[in-house]
Amino acid sequence: MKRQFFMRGWLVAVLAIAITGNTASAQLKVVTSTSDLAEIASEVGGRMVTTRHVSEGYQDPHFVEAKPSFVLQLRNADVWAFVGLGLEVGWMPLLLDGARNPKIRPGSVGYVDVSSAVPLLDVPAGDVDRSQGDVHALGNPHYWLHPENGRRIARLFQKRFSDLDPKNAAAYSANTRAFEGKLDAAQRTWKPALAIIAGKPVVAWHTSWRYFAQFTRMNIVGFIEPKPGVPPSPSHIAGLIQTIKRTGAKAIIMEPFYDRKTADFVARKTGIKVLMLPPSVGGAKGINDYVQLLSSDIQQVAAAVR
Repeated sequence: MKRQFFMRGWLVAVLAIAITGNTASAQLKVVTSTSDLAEIASEVGGRMVTTRHVSEGYQDPHFVEAKPSFVLQLRNADVWAFVGLGLEVGWMPLLLDGARNPKIRPGSVGYVDVSSAVPLLDVPAGDVDRSQGDVHALGNPHYWLHPENGRRIARLFQKRFSDLDPKNAAAYSANTRAFEGKLDAAQRTWKPALAIIAGKPVVAWHTSWRYFAQFTRMNIVGFIEPKPGVPPSPSHIAGLIQTIKRTGAKAIIMEPFYDRKTADFVARKTGIKVLMLPPSVGGAKGINDYVQLLSSDIQQVAAAVR
């Protein structure tokens, strides 16, 4: 009797492992360059996908160490989704070459350049060279900080996941509608804060807040960096201080991975506030999804410029 009970238990365990294994193997394995793309991919994919990301939300995505563990993730991936426009140019080729995975090479369905789905800002009109700073020759890559682009990213994932996994296409579509519904509901709660922000002058450290400014209608009157990626000179800071006094700007917006000494100096000279805003999911405690990211940044800016 004991032996029959043992055998029955063993069989149940084997079947459970087999079922779990089949479910796991059926999931699309999605690896993204940033935490924002991973979060939106997870919203669209639900239980049908597993997601991993290379850059953490508190890191500068321009500069990421190409670790062997990332190569292994990409070797087994069905989808590689990245921001594009040169944001990952310093490390993405190393990972893709090391992975040797034809499913995520350029030209394959699993190779997803997300920038193809969004309208771009700051596309240079002429030739680009180093005298202009670290300008992205194809356009500003920080487009996820605009909720309409969040919707576009979700729809792109819906299509690619459906192409790779057509039997779950209806579920991907339903998940995308649910994600957009969450954004719609959040946008209704943002209206009072957005009314406060509209037209208010602010200073930004980097051009990374251009899409956020497009959505919130905050008015960026100057940048700490005179050119993208170029440290400010004393003369640039002197001019920026005059700009702040003239326009009445009330906040300097910057990412937590920049050294805030210069911003604090400007703040002491002008009385302006320094806002360290998370630019990505996971960039601050409690910022665990895309809606929380936008909600937090909008509310913090509104409080600073009120």
